[in-house]
Amino acid sequence: MTIITKSQDACRGKMSRKAMLALPLLAGIMLSGCATLPSSGPTAGQIVKRAEDRQSEFQFDIVPLDSTAVDALNSAQKARSAATMSLALLEAPAGMDILGPGDVLNISIYEVGVSLFARTGPSRGDGFDPSAHSERFPQVVVNNEGMIALPYVGTLQVQGLTPGQVEAQINRKLGGLSQRPQTIVTIAQNLSNTVIMAGNVRKPGRYDLTFNRERLLDVIALAGGAGASSEDTLVRFERDGRIIEQRLDAIPASSRDDLVLRPKDHIELVQRPRSFTVFGATGKVSQVSFDTGSVSLAEALARVQGPLDSMADPTAVFVFRYDDSITPGSGAKPVIYRLNLMQPASYFLAQRVSMQDKDVIYIANASANQPSKLVGIINQLFSPLITAQALTKN
Repeated sequence: MTIITKSQDACRGKMSRKAMLALPLLAGIMLSGCATLPSSGPTAGQIVKRAEDRQSEFQFDIVPLDSTAVDALNSAQKARSAATMSLALLEAPAGMDILGPGDVLNISIYEVGVSLFARTGPSRGDGFDPSAHSERFPQVVVNNEGMIALPYVGTLQVQGLTPGQVEAQINRKLGGLSQRPQTIVTIAQNLSNTVIMAGNVRKPGRYDLTFNRERLLDVIALAGGAGASSEDTLVRFERDGRIIEQRLDAIPASSRDDLVLRPKDHIELVQRPRSFTVFGATGKVSQVSFDTGSVSLAEALARVQGPLDSMADPTAVFVFRYDDSITPGSGAKPVIYRLNLMQPASYFLAQRVSMQDKDVIYIANASANQPSKLVGIINQLFSPLITAQALTKN
């Protein structure tokens, strides 16, 4: 049998009266405190209300992700892809044997009979030697002005010419001085017929072009390949003063974008990973890399383990982006696309929506979270009081 003293009964009565007096205070806190409790972001209602406020300085639209919106998004994406400049716009005839400053040439001249360059040797009594003679000059370097100089020939402008064209020029110059001269010009060292490979590549440097007609992907392979995945690598290609950028994974082998290289082409590989960020009622705020060529909205949500059952509002999954799908031709504007995961059709639609670089996914908190948070805080505040009451009863 438990004996309750008068002092204990009085104490319990006081605590009960305090608890009763605290009820109005509790109700007031629950009404006013929900809006001031900490939160990971706005609720769906707050976002919608903010979008409807046309007096605000920063305006944006909320678009439900239904089949009409998804079709508009995909059409706009195809239009942007078609309008994007590709490397095929730089396509031009290739020439791998054009001479230029810095090239080193081997030049040999063959003569028969009376010759300019013949060495002393046996001949017939009349001094005529019917055998052929050759003279190979020391290696000749094309100077900064694109010219070379040879004995009895003088200076020749060879920049922009092929070795065969230089041979013809020398033969014409020697035509009145030698009997049937024949010239052979070969390239000993070719600085003009090279391309430069730079940037995020394993073996950057200067690469020679040959008559095999090397393509862009061939030289990237010779350079050891890109230092990052093809999805995260941008090809910056410069030709004749024009620069075009295109992602490496979007260049099929032997396609028009896989350009046949020309002398003085400059190729730079730039590491530029694509990513999206996720906020709100998820397990963790994350920045997620694409890692593959394309990522759908459904895949993006799966990568972050989707909305949290205990916190999220499944009817309010938002995608923030700058887009021109709603009003084509007016430029990119801030748009929020809303996905309702309580509708089964949304899971099909989410597979058709492609994520874009720097998209933001926000999963809104459920409206019921704020009162439950407040109740939890009040329970923590009053738990010592409840414990004391329980002790006094024993």
